Amino acid sequence: MPEVRQGQAPEKLERKEFRLQFMRSFVDPRFEQAADALAQVEEIAWRNYDEGRKAPITQKAGSEFADPDYDMSVEWKATRDRLLAAEQRQKDASTQSRVLLIIGAARNDGSCPGEISKTYRMSLWAKEVLTAADIEVDILDLSLLTSAYDQHIHPCKGCVSTAMPLCHWPCSCYPNHGERQVNDWMAEIYEKWVAAHGVIILTPTYWYQAPSVLKLMIDRLVCADGGNPDPTTTHGKKAAEAKALELAGWDYPKHLAGRAYGLVVHGDVAGIEGLRRGLADWLDWMGLIDAGKQSALDRYVGYYESYADSHATLDKDEAFQEEVRNVARSVAVAVEQLRRGALHKADEDIKPARPK
Repeated sequence: MPEVRQGQAPEKLERKEFRLQFMRSFVDPRFEQAADALAQVEEIAWRNYDEGRKAPITQKAGSEFADPDYDMSVEWKATRDRLLAAEQRQKDASTQSRVLLIIGAARNDGSCPGEISKTYRMSLWAKEVLTAADIEVDILDLSLLTSAYDQHIHPCKGCVSTAMPLCHWPCSCYPNHGERQVNDWMAEIYEKWVAAHGVIILTPTYWYQAPSVLKLMIDRLVCADGGNPDPTTTHGKKAAEAKALELAGWDYPKHLAGRAYGLVVHGDVAGIEGLRRGLADWLDWMGLIDAGKQSALDRYVGYYESYADSHATLDKDEAFQEEVRNVARSVAVAVEQLRRGALHKADEDIKPARPK
């Protein structure tokens, strides 16, 4: 059995510190009238934390899993069942083609900026083109992380770096009720990706990189590239079992391969090309297929000009607006070709010398 290295994690919170942490969510004086009730809830939360009560509601996995008697989280099972249903619909030739538009900007007018993002406007141009092509459009606006109540994409915990089979598809790290890591949006986001025949990511560039709301999603999609669809084979998060399973031979299944993609990356000073290349490399690695030269766009909007005038600058840049529409047109064509079997990755049948 391979060695599992340990010794990094800090000690668990003491009782007093836990209460201080818990009650920070209730500093508004209005909560004072519910002090007794909050104390009762805090006591239950402490017990759950102390006991590591990650998945409080379970059911036996059943015959479709390697260990039918494993106590499986009903929340994970429900997400997994929705993904299977979405995949079945996606592969059904009689269904309408579907493209997922992902808005990677953190800005919207429902939070501190008080104004919509330029990326949102670009998504509307893409949607217009796709709708005209009789394609169903699903929009994932990641700016909701900054404005929606208690909406989260919790960070990836890096299970794959311990062993690929420890990274479950879909992710089983969340929810973790004992740690109060709940309301994880990724359960819904996985379903959106699976249901799509094509994906277009539209994003600004923040400090040469992807905005944090977009990067959170990207990291949590690692389970789509090689992830283990059967958590009973590792009995949850048993690292030693996962290491042994990987070393015995792992096929690194690509759960999202074969979908078409397009990219719209914009900025105002620097970094757009690097971000566009990084996103394309990531999607290529997962087995998605680019929709052609005009499907990958990086452009500056108001290069070194005022932030305050950026929307007005975008209004005037009609060439850029048309380039965004061309990304959508390219993806629409690619999706049509994919669905009738006319578009493939040239090397899809070549076995990698170093699979991972």
